[in-house]
Amino acid sequence: MKKFQQLIIFLLLTISLSPLLTSCTKDAYEKGEGKYSLMRGDFAEAIVNSSKQVTSIITDDGDEFVLASPYTAKWVSKADTTYRCMLYYNKVANKAEILSMGQVPCTSVTPLSQFDRRLVTDPVKFESTWMSKTGRYLNFSLILKVGTTDDSTAVHTLGVVSDTLITHPDNKRILNLILHHDQDNVPEYYSAKVYFSIPTKIIDADSVRISINSYDGEVVVKHRIR
Repeated sequence: MKKFQQLIIFLLLTISLSPLLTSCTKDAYEKGEGKYSLMRGDFAEAIVNSSKQVTSIITDDGDEFVLASPYTAKWVSKADTTYRCMLYYNKVANKAEILSMGQVPCTSVTPLSQFDRRLVTDPVKFESTWMSKTGRYLNFSLILKVGTTDDSTAVHTLGVVSDTLITHPDNKRILNLILHHDQDNVPEYYSAKVYFSIPTKIIDADSVRISINSYDGEVVVKHRIR
């Protein structure tokens, strides 16, 4: 039985997706039948077989494609499971010809009362949040400030914390969420785009209100979950 591969709640988010972003822009306007002429980019679920190979994908639009050839990567470390990913591919004869694929972290939502560390809201650059068309994921796109340092203990950590649940007279429930971001002495020299997702099945509310501390001040976004 397949299950969703849940990642840890607090995760060092690096620019591991940068090869994907590069491949998106490189030759993006190539004409004719070049390698990138049919290219599409999607967030998706990657379905893994018993040999630790991605054999099919289900995109956030709900489209399912068998891969033209099985895909393997170091981050595909468990068999018979499903990973969250971002990929670029050519759609050829109703199959997906993979150009590049990277893992997208998924995070839980931790109640503030169960938060086992100090809540930190160091600023990020906010880009966007959006719901997948299937309604299965709430996605985040942020930019972190990064840089090299001799301090091996300095790492970014990101997480999502819930503090209050508001129930309205019509029984609709709104869950307030806070983005936890600890810069932790990482230098702020360069910008690195990061993505992560929350599976909506773990959100026990009708909608969410998300507070994000940005370099331009607090950003509040709202999304209907169900």
